[in-house]
Amino acid sequence: MPQATIFASDVSRAALAVAQRNAKRHSLSDRIRLIECNLLDGFFHRTAANAGPSVVGAQHAAPLLGKDALRESPVTSHQSPLFDLIASNPPYIGRREAAALMREVRDHEPEIALYGGEEGYELYAGLIAQSAAHLKPGGILVLELGHNSLPAVQPLLEGPTWTNVAITNDLAGIPRVLAVERL
Repeated sequence: MPQATIFASDVSRAALAVAQRNAKRHSLSDRIRLIECNLLDGFFHRTAANAGPSVVGAQHAAPLLGKDALRESPVTSHQSPLFDLIASNPPYIGRREAAALMREVRDHEPEIALYGGEEGYELYAGLIAQSAAHLKPGGILVLELGHNSLPAVQPLLEGPTWTNVAITNDLAGIPRVLAVERL
């Protein structure tokens, strides 16, 4: 989809630095805007005066995500943008599960990338509400789920905002991906 513009957000500056290197390596830097923010918070109207999100893109020569990187962009210059697709792989492991994680994961992955709250699904309510505000009618929200998240997450999509809920299981038969259309 060469005409697509991609906005990618993460709370981790280090993760965004890796994403920026990958975009450059694959000649996609001119189409990807990397934003340091929590969930979709950086897509609401902000200004430099109120410490809005940092935006990185090919036209920005400022250091990665530095304060000076904030420039005029569709994300920061006018009203909140509307997207055709929002895909998210949020942290979805519960803190109570930490001791049961494989040591390679527990001891070497950043905690902020792993834990989505005590139960693991606490971030989804905010993410779904923000997605409703940022998707065009007919837009699609795709979420990766934790192994026990579906019973807590699926009810958040009931109501007049969403339709056509689809669940895809992983190879172990665990509901892993939820896709839904914005009315």
